[in-house]
Amino acid sequence: MVKGVRETIVSGINRRFFYGWVIVGAASLGILASGPGQSHTFSVFVGPIGEDLGISSATIASAYGLATLAAAFLLPQMGRFIDRHGPRRMLGVIVVLLGLACAFFGAAANFLWLAVGFGLLRFLGQGSLMLGCANLVSQWFSRSRGLAMSLMALGFGISMAVHPPLSEALVEAIGWRQAWVVLGLLTWLLMLPPVLLLIHDKPEPLGLRPDGAGRKETAAEAEPAEEITGLTLRQALHQPAFYIVSFGWFAIAMLVTTLHFYQVSIMTAQGLSSELAARVFPVSAVTMVATMPLVGRLFDRLRTRVVFALGLLITAAGLVGITFVTDWVTAVLYALVFGLNNAFSMTMFGYLWPRYFGRLHLGAIQGTGQMIGVVGASLGPLPVGLAFDFAGSAELTLRLLALYPVIAAVIALLFLRTPKAVTGNEHLE
Repeated sequence: MVKGVRETIVSGINRRFFYGWVIVGAASLGILASGPGQSHTFSVFVGPIGEDLGISSATIASAYGLATLAAAFLLPQMGRFIDRHGPRRMLGVIVVLLGLACAFFGAAANFLWLAVGFGLLRFLGQGSLMLGCANLVSQWFSRSRGLAMSLMALGFGISMAVHPPLSEALVEAIGWRQAWVVLGLLTWLLMLPPVLLLIHDKPEPLGLRPDGAGRKETAAEAEPAEEITGLTLRQALHQPAFYIVSFGWFAIAMLVTTLHFYQVSIMTAQGLSSELAARVFPVSAVTMVATMPLVGRLFDRLRTRVVFALGLLITAAGLVGITFVTDWVTAVLYALVFGLNNAFSMTMFGYLWPRYFGRLHLGAIQGTGQMIGVVGASLGPLPVGLAFDFAGSAELTLRLLALYPVIAAVIALLFLRTPKAVTGNEHLE
């Protein structure tokens, strides 16, 4: 019965516009629903958890970092499950488990329980749910994949705006433990209906093509679908493109996380008030949301290696730019650069892997790519933290770190090319 309803919905909508845009909307809801597994939500709970369990913020941060790192190494296996069972089925499983993980975390009674809870939330929310949504959009779009990914990523910006104040209000009203139960229920309410009624793994079984190419009003009128192609993970690991993309993606994930983590500390060390430093975040968030469609269009229209290199150079500009922030004017200028940097990073995370390695075995490759990014994000803040501890300033360290994305940009421009066995993206070479 549900299958019949889903097919009727596709037929009705596809008469008006390409159904892939509904998939983008559902995936954006998925990114929003990943909020309980994201750093911006956890930040609200550090104080209440510490007071309740009698542990320090540093101990909580250590558990969080180690759990994130451990969860990262499970993502390739989740990618294989997505390849085997399809993103729709796996998204259903992930969402159900994420809701249960929220309740489990809210019942944490000691440090070990807390650490396991962190690991489950990070693996299911920040890792698996985002991976499944990116895989889904990748299957439905090719020539417009950049724009589709950028629109999907708007869910992350909405989560940044919604989850922290919602969590704060819930903690004040019912306590931090019950707040996590509510967050789990909201995750189910937000994402299970789209999984049951709207999501389809790929366009081809419905008689459609990626991007709506050759779209007809009914599946019977549609042109025959082209064969889905792509490399296996083993084949991808033998391609120079895999290591060039990984080198650059690791840099972006590592250094963008570093700026998120230490932005207030860096700016206050350079003379700004903590209030002004905190107000930079909304400016960056608005800039990110406003520029995401532009970044997506750049990926769709220009050579990928050029846009990839541009994103890396903007990361470098952000690292250097924050060292010159001394007043509200320079803070706003940095916020604009950092917001654009976030627009590039959020679009890239789902775009690059299908672009260079195809769709056939995308889950395993995308899962490995996301693992690389999460490891980078876990290790990123360490150099700046050491600089503060031993030198009292991170200015020189940040400027030296900026060399990494510059080097990655040069390598991408000179050597990044699509493997010969992957077709369909010749216009981007």
